[in-house]
Amino acid sequence: MVSQFEQFASDNYSGVCPQAWKAMEAANAMPEPAYGEDSWTLRAADSLRALFDADCEVYFVFNGTAANSLALASIGQSFHSVICHELAHIETDECGGPEYASNGSKLLLGEGADGKLTPDSIEHLVTKRTDIHYPKPKALSLTQATEVGTVYTPEELKAIKSVADTHRLNIHMDGARFANAVAALDVHPSEITWKAGVDVLCFSGTKNGLAMGEAVVFFNRALAEDFEWRCKQAGQLASKMRYISAPWCGLLENDVWLENARHANACAERLASGLAGIPGVSLRYPRQANGLFVTMPDSVQEALRARGWRFYNFIGGAARLMCSWATTHERVDQFLADVRELMAQCPADQILRTA
Repeated sequence: MVSQFEQFASDNYSGVCPQAWKAMEAANAMPEPAYGEDSWTLRAADSLRALFDADCEVYFVFNGTAANSLALASIGQSFHSVICHELAHIETDECGGPEYASNGSKLLLGEGADGKLTPDSIEHLVTKRTDIHYPKPKALSLTQATEVGTVYTPEELKAIKSVADTHRLNIHMDGARFANAVAALDVHPSEITWKAGVDVLCFSGTKNGLAMGEAVVFFNRALAEDFEWRCKQAGQLASKMRYISAPWCGLLENDVWLENARHANACAERLASGLAGIPGVSLRYPRQANGLFVTMPDSVQEALRARGWRFYNFIGGAARLMCSWATTHERVDQFLADVRELMAQCPADQILRTA
């Protein structure tokens, strides 16, 4: 039996990658100034500027909910609204954080296949009402990679940017799995951020090999005005900031962040390829990054959990399987072997119901 905490529940389950751990240990070697005035925070911020080839403003916070919520609050006022996909994390899994941080700015929910907002959906939400009784659209939020594991291409982002420009909307990108999207698309990070019109990116380190810590990257520097005060007021200004920023140095050096993402994506591809050959098992969405949503009989899912496998059910009961920088081919193959064995034992009528 595998460990009760075995993947594939979440890429948050994985530990800290060696390079990040080593950098944190190095940051502990001697005292440094507090509240982000240390050399490690400066180095990490400069490394992100070099990565994106942009003179951007960079801030570090503890977690993704704070990053998204504070970044969106910096764009608009309480009477504004933010357009996002109906499955977006800021809508479904942040406990009203964006509304709380902005003192009430409303989320407007758009549609689109495979978890992606479309230009038409954005246009509809912006134009369906323009009177003073309706919260004025001010921003749109894109999740890259999406909550269902798909990615926006540079062309799709530029089409969305065209609509955003027409209606004077700023673009926020929830990059909880931004690294995986870059790896999947095999593009320079700038191609799916500022060159495609993104004003602010919340770049996750936690899902890519860090213990904690997200980078809020403002390509539109005007939006960063007073952001450090927002962080302080929200309890996101770490006194010993170097322990958040130093691991970023380890992650960014020698493109460890990208190799981690490529590995996670490759494990997910191995998993998807293995599942594709099992009758009665199917993918609900295209596998493009490090996660996949699998339809299989409930009895098989229960049996997998009984064997110690951990995974969540999302969106109509599909099993979400996530891979991380620490996922191994051996664990993928062991999981596939268990699925094959259990599906072979599954009654035919249950297989037909999931087809």
